Amino acid sequence: MTASDPRDAVLEHIPALRAFARSLTRDPVRADDLVQDCMVKAIGNFDKFREGTNLRAWLFTILRNTFYSERRKAVREAEDPEGEIVAALSVKPDHDGHLQMAEFNDAFRQLKAEHREALTLIGALGLSYEEAAETCGVAIGTMKSRTNRARKELGHLMQLDDDKPTELTDSETLSVVNQSGHM
Repeated sequence: MTASDPRDAVLEHIPALRAFARSLTRDPVRADDLVQDCMVKAIGNFDKFREGTNLRAWLFTILRNTFYSERRKAVREAEDPEGEIVAALSVKPDHDGHLQMAEFNDAFRQLKAEHREALTLIGALGLSYEEAAETCGVAIGTMKSRTNRARKELGHLMQLDDDKPTELTDSETLSVVNQSGHM
């Protein structure tokens, strides 16, 4: 770069660019980001600047165009830092087979209370038969029997055929209806 190189003069325009960016964004943080984006674009495209033209106007044009490009893009996008919008739009995949959540909940509600309790403790919460039996104040054999009967009844209510493979993607649901009693 020579002493008269226009790139040397870029830094002296930053305060004016910041003021212009703040007037556009009304947010000092976004304004600083906008000026930074402007500087990156200007440096990357300095070969397009024609010597003898107004450097300040060229920089202001880059900043303005960057601002309006971001605004056009923002119109098509929604801010969702917590993922709430995405969660509301998501759909459970079709490959969940026979175990759609509403069907499962309906069938589960039809079970006897002691069967719901057994499946919840063993299948959903992952307690051992011993822990579940102690929690309910019954013998281990009784808990195993309740769990087995509950799984069979749940499978019957959900019309799950023992001979057909079932596609399950939810490990908690799988553990509740799994005939082996293992998670």
